[in-house]
Amino acid sequence: MSPWEIALLIVAGAFVLLVLLLAIPLLKLGRTLDEATVALRKAHTNTDPIFSEANTTLTRVNTQLERVDGITANTQAVTGNVSALTSVFTATLGGPLVKAAAFSYGVNKALKARRKAKAEAEGKHARRGRRAGAKS
Repeated sequence: MSPWEIALLIVAGAFVLLVLLLAIPLLKLGRTLDEATVALRKAHTNTDPIFSEANTTLTRVNTQLERVDGITANTQAVTGNVSALTSVFTATLGGPLVKAAAFSYGVNKALKARRKAKAEAEGKHARRGRRAGAKS
């Protein structure tokens, strides 16, 4: 064997060693990719029931929202009716009730003033009587 052939054998051995050293990480990477593929398949099969349940839930939520829309529309109609009724009540009975309240307030005030004037007159009369009795 010539030195040239020995050098070629050493280079070939180094190349084989390099290929073996690079093969180990490649094999580990292949296993990791296989496990990732299996995990994705499992996730995919498990998401189908979740999506179907989510779809069912959304359908039920939409049904409830339609009911709430109906309730809101009815509430708005009732509010409009109450507002109209209030306006009718105010127009028909509000004015006379305010006038009656003002009249009763005025009568009450006049009666109090009359009682006060009567009490003052009686007080004056009583004082005059006392003065007249004191002079005699």
